[in-house]
Amino acid sequence: MKRSVSFILLDLAKLRAIKVDIEDNSAWVQAGATIGEVYYRIAEKSKTHGYPAGLCTSLGIGGHITGGAYGPMMRKYGLGADNVVDAQIVDASGRVLDRALMGEDLFWAIRGGGGGSFGIILAWKVKLVPVPSTVTVFTVPKTLETGATKVLNKWQHVAHKIDEDLFIRILITTVNSTKGKKTVQTAYQALFLGKTDRLLDVMNHSFPELGLTRKDCIEMSWIQSVIYIAGYPSNIKPEFLLQGKSLFPTVNFKAKSDFLRVPVPVTGLQGMWEKFLQNDSPMMIWNPYGGMMGKISESSIPFPHRKGVICKIQYLTAWTDGDKKTADKHINWIRGLYEYMGTFVSKFPREAYVNYRDLDLGMNKNANSNFLEASVWGKKYYKNNYDRLVLVKTEVDPDNFFWHEQSLPILPFKVGQDGKSLIH
Repeated sequence: MKRSVSFILLDLAKLRAIKVDIEDNSAWVQAGATIGEVYYRIAEKSKTHGYPAGLCTSLGIGGHITGGAYGPMMRKYGLGADNVVDAQIVDASGRVLDRALMGEDLFWAIRGGGGGSFGIILAWKVKLVPVPSTVTVFTVPKTLETGATKVLNKWQHVAHKIDEDLFIRILITTVNSTKGKKTVQTAYQALFLGKTDRLLDVMNHSFPELGLTRKDCIEMSWIQSVIYIAGYPSNIKPEFLLQGKSLFPTVNFKAKSDFLRVPVPVTGLQGMWEKFLQNDSPMMIWNPYGGMMGKISESSIPFPHRKGVICKIQYLTAWTDGDKKTADKHINWIRGLYEYMGTFVSKFPREAYVNYRDLDLGMNKNANSNFLEASVWGKKYYKNNYDRLVLVKTEVDPDNFFWHEQSLPILPFKVGQDGKSLIH
C-alpha cells in the first residue's frame, strides 16, 4: 500500500497586477503576470523602455526570475534577475516580507536560487532598461547542404564577442532537403538594438560567414520584436500578449541543458548531426553569452554561469501521444545526445540551468534532503553559490517547509555568529 504524501498547489494566476513607473524606471509586477503582459504594459507607457527577460511570452514572471530569466537583451543588460530591485515574499511563518524586512541574504537567494525553496513570491520590483525606438531582427537558415557546419563553427568563436547590442541565437531542427531527405537546419535568429545600417556594419566586420543581407533585416519596435522572437506570426498584434497564453499546441517534452566554454570542433559537430538525425522531433537552441553576462560576478546573484561561457545549449524533444514506448524513445534519445555532448561542454561541474529542471541530475528523496546528495545537482545549477544558498535556506526555513524534488536542503546544524556549528 502506497503512503499518501500531502502537498500544496498554489494558483497565482490572478495575482497579475502590473504597475509601471516610467519616471522611476521601474515596475512592480505580481507573480502571476506573464512576461508578455509585462512587456506590453511597459511598451504601453513608453516606446523606449523595456525589460531584459525571457523569449517565451506565456511564462509566469514569478518563477521565471527565481531561476535567472535570460532573454535576447541579456548581452546588453544581463538577466531579468540582475535587474530586480525589490520583492515581496511569503516566508514559512506566513509573514509577507519586502527587501528591507527579508534582509540582503534572502533577497540575494531568491534572484536565481531556484523556485520553491524559500517561500512564495508575490511580486517583483524590476528595473526598466532603455531600448531604441527602432530595433532590427532577422532569421537566416543554413542547412547541412548550405554550409551549416562551417557557419556554426564560426559562430562559436564570435557570438559571445560581437557587439553587445546584438544577440544571435541558433534554433536547430530537422527539415526535408531539396532532395527529399531529412537534413539538419540551423536558423540564426537575432535581435539588434539598433537599425539595419549599423547591424550590417557589425555583421560584415565580425560574422560575414552568415551572409546577412539588407533584405534579411526587418526594422520594428521593441514590443514587435518580442512577438517576432517568440515565433508568432507577423500579423499578430501586441495586444495578444495580454491573453497570457501561447498559440502553440500543448505537447509532452523532455529538456536538458549545458554550457559551452570551448568551441565544439568540426568533428564534434558532425557527430552531433548524426545523433540529431536519429530523432523525429529533435531541437537544440544555442543562446550566446558574453557582453554584460561576462562582466557580472558569478556570486552577484545565485546564477553563476558568467565569464567564459560561449553559450547555453538547450536540448529538446517533444511528442504528442501518451504511449510509454513513445516517451521512452524520446527520453532515451535526448539522454544519449546529452551523454555524447559531455566531451565538449563545461566540466567540474558540468553546468546546468535551474529553470530547465532536469531530474536526471538527481533529486531529493523526501523532506529530509541530504546536503551532499543534493550538491550533485546543486553544484551544476549554482556552482560555488550552492553552499551560501543552503546556509540561507537553513536560516529562513529551518523546518524545510518548502521542499520539492530539487529544492535546496537544510543543514543538520546551524552556524553560530562565532563560526562554530550548532546542532539542531
